[in-house]
Amino acid sequence: QVQLVESGGGLVQAGGSLRLSCAASGSIFSISTMGWYRQAPGKQREWVATITSGGSTSYADSLRGRFTISRDNSKNMVYMQMNSLKPDDTAVYYCRSWGSWGDYWGQGTQVTVSS
Repeated sequence: QVQLVESGGGLVQAGGSLRLSCAASGSIFSISTMGWYRQAPGKQREWVATITSGGSTSYADSLRGRFTISRDNSKNMVYMQMNSLKPDDTAVYYCRSWGSWGDYWGQGTQVTVSS
């Protein structure tokens, strides 16, 4: 069983930055692929970024250059640095962990970007 707890969301002005964190339980973190997703009001959940167990990263095209995903296997943590935030980035951001053993989601953290 894997538990994921996101933190770091909040209210920020356009152009500002936030760093989201996701704390993961379980001994399999270091071999898990981790990802961030988001869901804006009235919209479907969308993929934001992924980081593999080996540290390879990938991003949604529209976010590349502004968002950076990283992980610290010694702390069972995954992060997302978000810069130059826009009102369109307002959403609930979710952490995900998956592998052959299962697929797990956190409860999300709210990010609100004011204009």
